[in-house]
Amino acid sequence: MSDKNQPLYKIQFINNGEQYEVYVKSLSTSSLFGFIEIGDFVWNTHSSLVLDTSEEKLKSEFENVERTYLPMHNVLRIDQVQKQGTAKITSLSDKVTQLNRPVYTPSPKK
Repeated sequence: MSDKNQPLYKIQFINNGEQYEVYVKSLSTSSLFGFIEIGDFVWNTHSSLVLDTSEEKLKSEFENVERTYLPMHNVLRIDQVQKQGTAKITSLSDKVTQLNRPVYTPSPKK
């Protein structure tokens, strides 16, 4: 499949009290229950001296990562997009509460 026909996805998720927005070419449900698998990260190639520090932070965080597994309950939104935007990290306000509950809770054995 040519690069032009390969879908591009914008993934928004919460990690450590911050909202991440990244662009990837690979997206699937994981064999690990309750996780989304993403890979083939796409980064902007800057031709100017102005750099976005949050994108640079993301690049260094995912520098040697081929695939990452996101808990489903941390994923806010997945969009298939035509054009790539800028990957970024945004601080969540104190008013936003992150829900860290498992998707499936087994009932206690009797």
